[in-house]
Amino acid sequence: MAGERWRGGVRSLGLLLAGGLLVGGCASMPSSGPVQRVETADRAENESPVRIFGVSPQENATQQQIVRGFLEAITSDEAQFDTAREYLTPQRQQVWDPFASTTVLASGPDTTSRLPEGEQPGEGQDAGAEQVAQTAVVELSGTLLATVDTAHGYTPQEGAYQASFRLKRVEGEWRIDELPDGLVMSAADFQRNYHSVNTFYYADLGPESGKAGELGQTLVADPIYVRWRIDPIGEAVGELLSGPGEWLAPVARTEFPQEAGLVPERNAIVMDSGVLTVALTGVDPGVNRDRCELMGAQLLHTVQAQYSGEVSEVRLTDPAGTRLCALSRAEAKNLAPGLLDARSGSSYYLDEEDRLITVPDVDAEPQPVTGALGQGTVPLREAAVSRDENRAAGVTEDGTALLVTEMWGTDPVPEALPLSAAPGAEAGLSRPSWDGLGDLWVADRDPANPRLLRLSGGVGTPQEVPVPDLPAGRYIESVRVSSDGVRIAMLLAGDDDTSTLWLGRIHRAAVGEAVEVSVQGLRAVTPVLEKVTALSWAGVSRLVVVGRPADGAEQLQYLGTDGSPVASSNTPGLNDVTGVAASENDTLPLLAETGDRIVRLQDRSQWKLVTDRGSAPFYPG
Repeated sequence: MAGERWRGGVRSLGLLLAGGLLVGGCASMPSSGPVQRVETADRAENESPVRIFGVSPQENATQQQIVRGFLEAITSDEAQFDTAREYLTPQRQQVWDPFASTTVLASGPDTTSRLPEGEQPGEGQDAGAEQVAQTAVVELSGTLLATVDTAHGYTPQEGAYQASFRLKRVEGEWRIDELPDGLVMSAADFQRNYHSVNTFYYADLGPESGKAGELGQTLVADPIYVRWRIDPIGEAVGELLSGPGEWLAPVARTEFPQEAGLVPERNAIVMDSGVLTVALTGVDPGVNRDRCELMGAQLLHTVQAQYSGEVSEVRLTDPAGTRLCALSRAEAKNLAPGLLDARSGSSYYLDEEDRLITVPDVDAEPQPVTGALGQGTVPLREAAVSRDENRAAGVTEDGTALLVTEMWGTDPVPEALPLSAAPGAEAGLSRPSWDGLGDLWVADRDPANPRLLRLSGGVGTPQEVPVPDLPAGRYIESVRVSSDGVRIAMLLAGDDDTSTLWLGRIHRAAVGEAVEVSVQGLRAVTPVLEKVTALSWAGVSRLVVVGRPADGAEQLQYLGTDGSPVASSNTPGLNDVTGVAASENDTLPLLAETGDRIVRLQDRSQWKLVTDRGSAPFYPG
């Protein structure tokens, strides 16, 4: 039979919604239940907070109508997909697991029906023979964009999607008897039903934990996707208690015991006048207060990102309601994500005299730094400033050597440290990058010996960092290390003139008195972009890139660290962007380089000129 394009559930679900409103007269406000955040300003028109429900199977529906009705029903706002289960046989209703995974396609899948093998019409039979058949198969096909696993983790995907739904008649009506576990939906339906949430864990710095400062605790964001109209806070807290996702787990830890969980009642999470109370099982009533407060910080920052008001305090209790500990918002500030990032609003660039220039804030005039790199005596092509803004690193004009010096004062220009044997604009050293631990990272793009280097503390002999998962034929073009010191974003280039963005984990291990560092677990963040030319961290779990798809124009866009698209207000167009800079403090304006100009995105609505004679803009890091 001819294939049909599934259009999604807008029409039928909309009719049902309208009917429900007419019958009900008005919507009621629940007086109890899980805490939910309702956002309006940043949501698209089709993301109404009004909940939408599916349509039950119609009499005498064809095989394809049953499958399409099922696909519509799984995009509705039912916690357990009760209407979707009506499209399944009684036996399949009991075992189908909708929470196993979610498959995201570029658009709704094409459907094509056929009779199963061995039941095709014989010679001389007409096509009407299928009307009396007792079984049928509907094939689904589409273009794969991503999958979301059972732990709510998002992974970009490429390729074709194929699946088979086997149907049989139940009391004369077609029902789905065999299908894959999980959900499948278009990107549009996915964006309408799900939103990204950060859960927070502590960076595991191993033998270098002392570099995190007095507290030794650094929160790292682990983004997940939850259904935003069902119980987003409950789902996020549940996943938080389960521990970090598979990718982040080797370099992060949680203070919650493995047995920790929410009490199995509806009011396990209660928000009252900004006070968040969470009732937990599996936590020893005599838990150490410091550890309990570390748990509280994980909870507070995970929930605050979703709650429309301010979480003033978090209280942890046992199943009987006895308080384990409490943590105020003020106390939680000392355990907040991004503490190792720069706290000022200063930005930097190189002027036409190759001097390091600082712009202390958006209203300040640019001025050279007082240190050696602000004198212009050694021409630079790239620079970076430590996150505490005490030191600067610069790459010499030919790309072969690195200079590290104090940002301020009158010290002379330091002796250049030769690191690359490959001079040239497309070779040599990349722009350096400082993490929040005070370590300096740089890539050597020598075609004969490409490598990743780290200067522990920004001084001494550079340490070569192995990257065992580096794809064959690729080398590191550029690096940006997160402030937490356990994640690194890298542009990987090759001889085919493509470059894509990848994210890696930074592993540390003690070997005798030495510390061995490696980058592992590389995962592609921009598989749909053929050429990425610039990148920057733009939040604790967000990146901004300049790139283009194989068949499209260059664009500036935000992405999650998991590779998911970020829903944000439209960025005004800008031509010929060659560089981009943002901060993990996402309240600071975006910077971009275009030609010889550096511009700033003012009020997230229009580009303002910073200088018409500058290059390589950046924030500390």
